[in-house]
Amino acid sequence: MKIGVDIASLSLKRFVDKIVLFSGDSDFVPAAKLARREGIDFVLDPMGAHVEESLFEHIDGLKSSQLYIKREPKE
Repeated sequence: MKIGVDIASLSLKRFVDKIVLFSGDSDFVPAAKLARREGIDFVLDPMGAHVEESLFEHIDGLKSSQLYIKREPKE
């Protein structure tokens, strides 16, 4: 909930030009819609997770990054 409020606040005060959200959750649809209405580029990076269709239609771009975990060598 708080992230959505932060997105709205940053967008309305025009503190940012672009927001990159690392999630695919449809709970962020209202925040994404507001940000885009305010002229903010809204980019989504779901990190390989499923993106809800309702969120996908309200983004400006999709970035996909991989999570790399360093494995310790076996002895």
